[in-house]
Amino acid sequence: MSYWFCVRHRRVEDEDNICPPIDRLGPYDTREEAERALETAEQRNEDWDNDPDWNDD
Repeated sequence: MSYWFCVRHRRVEDEDNICPPIDRLGPYDTREEAERALETAEQRNEDWDNDPDWNDD
C-alpha cells in the first residue's frame, strides 16, 4: 500500500482516500514516512539550496 500527505488537509491519506495530485506529496511506502513529508521536503530544499552544483542564474 502507498501513502500520501495532503498539504491542503494536512493529513496522511492512503489509496482508498486520496486528494487530487496538486494537493499531495508522495507516494511513500509507509504511513510514518508520509507523516514526515513536510520535514522531508524542507530538508531536501535545504540540501538543494546548499548544493554547489545548483545554479539559479
